[in-house]
Amino acid sequence: MTWWSYALLSALFAALTAILAKVGVEGVPSTLATALRTVVILAFAWGIALARGEHHVLPSLGRKTLLFLVLSGVATGLSWLACFRALQLGPASRVWRPSTSSASH
Repeated sequence: MTWWSYALLSALFAALTAILAKVGVEGVPSTLATALRTVVILAFAWGIALARGEHHVLPSLGRKTLLFLVLSGVATGLSWLACFRALQLGPASRVWRPSTSSASH
């Protein structure tokens, strides 16, 4: 697949994410909703990485790479927390932005 195929899939899944998240946060604390979503993403991503044998690269990752991936994860988590709270308070069409569902999710 080409990069634009992945970009189109990303846009499709971003739209689905906004709709599903808006319904999912109704009546649930936004932090808990984020935590549940994160567990699913964690299992899904690790399942794929393990199935593809990519976990063998872990010992060779440099400190800079690890630092920036950890910082990116923190930023992503904060972004999700804010986004899910905003989805509880406002309409998805005005809250959701494409960067919310980028590859870091």
